[in-house]
Amino acid sequence: MALTSPRRSALADQVIAQLRNQITSGEWPVGSRIPTEPELVEQLGVARNTVREAVRALAHNGLLDIRQGSGTYVVATSELAGVMHRRFAAADPRHIAELRSTLESSAARLAAVRRTERDLRQLDTLMARREEAWASGDAEAFVAADATLHLAVVAASHNDVLTELYADLGDLLRDYLRGDVGPELRPENHMDHARLVEAIRAGDAETAAAEAASHALNCLADRVQPSSHGCRTTPGPLTAGPDGG
Repeated sequence: MALTSPRRSALADQVIAQLRNQITSGEWPVGSRIPTEPELVEQLGVARNTVREAVRALAHNGLLDIRQGSGTYVVATSELAGVMHRRFAAADPRHIAELRSTLESSAARLAAVRRTERDLRQLDTLMARREEAWASGDAEAFVAADATLHLAVVAASHNDVLTELYADLGDLLRDYLRGDVGPELRPENHMDHARLVEAIRAGDAETAAAEAASHALNCLADRVQPSSHGCRTTPGPLTAGPDGG
């Protein structure tokens, strides 16, 4: 007997689309726990089996992580991001840092040439938000603000493919940044990104590229040789100084 393609019900597809939209819109950010199954049944007005099928489908695609006894958590913002997160979660930290350095350096070089006044206003706003997050002492808020600033630099390149690729890698890169920053914000680990933004504003492509490249590599020594307090403050053969993203 010939195999036939199974068809998911239209109702389940609609529920999957709604849940995915909650994730991609940021309503359910990465790291957050989504409503429980009974809550989703009540909110969506559908059967428990339909909700369960939708959640399992999104977990299979890498957007959700079902943790028995704890709940279901958002782990990626798109299917591709989920695939990348699973594929590279155990990658060599050196390779992740080098990838980030390469992408951000290329993007910053383009941003210095292509940035608009709107881009510059956005960068200024996100710079201020990053500094406010640092001053608050909230490590998770700082990681989010720092990651958003870096994504804005990439977006200012006005290369849609580069921006989409970087965004899909964003969840993985945030995990590494979170590990670099640690649970506590330490003054000696703060890195000023003003030179990067000012180089983009001035149209100085070489300086912008160099600044962006250095940020990703500053904690590489600690990633290769772990210590108990984030980035070390004395430059070594693999680092250029302390890091704050």
